[in-house]
Amino acid sequence: MSETLAIIGGTGLTQLPGLTISKAHDVQTPYGSPSAPILEGELDGYRVLFLARHGHPHRIPPHQVNYRANLWALQTLYATDVIAVTAVGGITRNMATGALVVPMQIIDYTHSRESTIFEGDLSTVTHVDFSYPYTESLRQLLVHSAKSANEAVINGGVYGATQGPRLETAAEIFRMEQDGCDIVGMTGMPEAVLARELKLNYAGLSLVVNPAAGKGEGVITIKQIEENLADGMERVKRILHVAVDQFYSQ
Repeated sequence: MSETLAIIGGTGLTQLPGLTISKAHDVQTPYGSPSAPILEGELDGYRVLFLARHGHPHRIPPHQVNYRANLWALQTLYATDVIAVTAVGGITRNMATGALVVPMQIIDYTHSRESTIFEGDLSTVTHVDFSYPYTESLRQLLVHSAKSANEAVINGGVYGATQGPRLETAAEIFRMEQDGCDIVGMTGMPEAVLARELKLNYAGLSLVVNPAAGKGEGVITIKQIEENLADGMERVKRILHVAVDQFYSQ
């Protein structure tokens, strides 16, 4: 089967408008069930797979997402490339609320998550190179798609993946900034490394929905986040429509 693009929707993207659904796959994997049925359909005339990372409706917290089942299920349905949409907090000055980011690197602060398929009764030990966690060609596809959609994106930056579901303390954000993180989210890992282990091309499109702890005035409220999600996800959707067209036209 030819190359197939999958989109993993995060907070604020439990559905993909314009996707004409032909099948809903209830895939069972060696790691259990994915977050939701994998939707297969056409977006602007092209075959696309879509998965709501937190379920539909949004109900699975980031530390309980079955990342292994999600990625395994997408591969089973012949996905070759995965675009992962995430909502994040902005740490550094240029990561203002509303910014769209195509990150280049990850620092993993999560713990106790099932983070590899290489475990158990193995015949050999496997190590994957994770120097550059995002597939550069897919990153550039997102950057070029944003430009074609007349949407500004920040090309680069470091995604700091935290455990959740609580938000971070101001001191933790200060430490992350010192470590080199530009944005903070809760789902970037182990999703990215599992994609690498399964030989899936993988890139992220992150929407900054709030200043990280200690970076704005007052406390962070869910109302604030939801308001920023509503506008930002419309821009994300415009980029995704162009990205699908460019992916299958290249």
